[in-house]
Amino acid sequence: MSRTDHTPENITRINRADRKVQRGRLETMPASDKKLPLVIQAKQPQEPLLTWILANHVQVEKSLQEHGGILFRGFTVGGLEPFGTLAESVGGKLEKYTYRSTPRTELRSGVYTSTEYPADKVIPFHNENSYSNSWPRKIFFYCEMPSSEGGETPIADSHLVYNRIPAEVRDKFIAKKVMYVRNYGEGVDLPWQEVFQTSDRSVVDAFCHEHHIIAEWKDAQRLRTRQICQAAIYHPETGKPMWFNQAHLFHISSLEAEVREALLEAFSDEDLPRNTFFGDGSRISTEELDVIREAYRAEEVFFGWQKEDVLLVDNLAVAHSRKAFKGERKIRVAMIGNCESSTCSMQLPLRYGTAQ
Repeated sequence: MSRTDHTPENITRINRADRKVQRGRLETMPASDKKLPLVIQAKQPQEPLLTWILANHVQVEKSLQEHGGILFRGFTVGGLEPFGTLAESVGGKLEKYTYRSTPRTELRSGVYTSTEYPADKVIPFHNENSYSNSWPRKIFFYCEMPSSEGGETPIADSHLVYNRIPAEVRDKFIAKKVMYVRNYGEGVDLPWQEVFQTSDRSVVDAFCHEHHIIAEWKDAQRLRTRQICQAAIYHPETGKPMWFNQAHLFHISSLEAEVREALLEAFSDEDLPRNTFFGDGSRISTEELDVIREAYRAEEVFFGWQKEDVLLVDNLAVAHSRKAFKGERKIRVAMIGNCESSTCSMQLPLRYGTAQ
């Protein structure tokens, strides 16, 4: 991370911004020059967030489109059931977490734990489900219990990330797209039964056919899938280009050196539990991915969670991650709306080859 992103000064500035927020006013968090996120502070202590959102629904939608993310602070949510109702009030039916990439537990219909990943590890930036061709439109994060140390959920403007990536790298990804190769049943990573939420192979085959995923059954329990997806999209409302893929996260280079070396000794590139290639099957270099990682680091904004905080983000416009933490941490997640690549795909017929 860059020096600015790591220093206590960055957090201090954000905390100062919190103290300056006037009750009932809409204020941005001045983390450097970024507009993200907008902070909406309760007018009265214990003001129910659901009541406020129902009364200000138009303002919420307008602010979300302008800023990409809204932090609601000082309101009362009151637990999982009210949180689910709150999310439904904004976007209707909650989306199910299918075609999974990480372990989560469903706590009530449509409300999940945040990614169940070791507390001492960082989860890299990503837009939810951007490794596929169908994604949730908006995401609610609810802080039921903040960790005693760390555990922030950094966010980054996907349009600014797009602009930071050098055109030579960016256009190559857009033209070639990204191929995600996943191998299930090798005793490493998630089993296919959890990823597809079924133990019926025919259901898996039908899902893969519908979502343009090539499924190859090696035997009764071992499955390999390949899917070619977008590298970037145009936002369906603003028209802005957004960096929108998980090439850097699925790639073998995202793992710690010791783990990476052990996997490479045990598996070929194609048989790794998960890996990414360009859409034509050629390799993506670590150097290219490091450029992308640096773009995310440069656009990172984060704040310390407070109990009952709610963060709403436009999943097409804002990426999120997770910092390491100590102590118990309960961040709940609900996803609403659905968007498919056919509505906002980006294609560039460059010298690298025409995107298909």
